[in-house]
Amino acid sequence: MLLNNKYAWGRIVITLGLAMALRIVPLPGDWAFLNPDWVLLSLIYWSLAVPERVGIFYAWSFGLLTDMLFGRLFGQYALAYSLVIFLCLKLHKRLRLFPLAQQALFIFFCLLLSQLLLFFIKNAQHPAQLHATFWVPVLTGTLCWPLVYTTLRFVRLAKRVK
Repeated sequence: MLLNNKYAWGRIVITLGLAMALRIVPLPGDWAFLNPDWVLLSLIYWSLAVPERVGIFYAWSFGLLTDMLFGRLFGQYALAYSLVIFLCLKLHKRLRLFPLAQQALFIFFCLLLSQLLLFFIKNAQHPAQLHATFWVPVLTGTLCWPLVYTTLRFVRLAKRVK
């Protein structure tokens, strides 16, 4: 399954760039902790939809860009994103057959794995407190999965990205 259009990879990169922009959108007041990891959600979608095009290299690259975007330890998002996308690539044939609700359960565990890795890396640098708000992006990301799925599916099918 290849991309029909020679510019289709650009559409994938643009959607991932928009996901990075959504990741840093300032939410009002105390709502900032509700912002899910849009980049990881988009990477998961593209790795499930076109696994031969979007893989660990994309995850690593956009993870490094996210590290630079947030000023975190260089490579921590890259490691988390790469591990999650590796799992998605291993299970993509099964996951594509699941209904959206079952996919959302898998997304929940992917986002949870990513958050746990980020916490352990942060804790290795210096002891960190684990607050209840740390887990909220996992829940909001899981709830946003149907929106991400339908939006990116529309982009993929409307632009003939196969």
